Amino acid sequence: MVPTMTRSTAFRSFRPWAARIRAGACLLAAAAIASPVYAQAPSPEDWRQQPVAVMQGLDKVTARISRFSVPIGETYRFGTFNIRVETCQDLPPTLPPESAAFVRIEDQPPDEPGREVFSGWMFASSPGLNAVEHPVYDVWVSSCSNPSTEGQSSSATSN
Repeated sequence: MVPTMTRSTAFRSFRPWAARIRAGACLLAAAAIASPVYAQAPSPEDWRQQPVAVMQGLDKVTARISRFSVPIGETYRFGTFNIRVETCQDLPPTLPPESAAFVRIEDQPPDEPGREVFSGWMFASSPGLNAVEHPVYDVWVSSCSNPSTEGQSSSATSN
């Protein structure tokens, strides 16, 4: 004779596992809340101003991605876009990596007046958050940099 399980016996055999799953989920949630990543949320004072924004642009017609640097306050020409970066800021290496830039983009086809297609913040970690809506070009921030300190390591400067 094969023993059969009724609904009540099946529920009773599952009950100890359900308590363990709930306890594990609570421990996992507590560990996530107490993790150092959440404890070190960046404050406004943590953001460092950098003199150059490193950007990337996609020409959708040729499928080519270009990487270019735009100094703060200057205008860079990419296709029919005039790109001006007002500010570029990043976080120090002790915090989670992030770069943000305030960018103004004007589309100016030949023999036509320019029209603003984007004005706002772009974040390197979320390029699609504030995307440029254009049929031919996409532009996003890759990072912020300081050409005078690039290539230096902490061990090279401490000697």
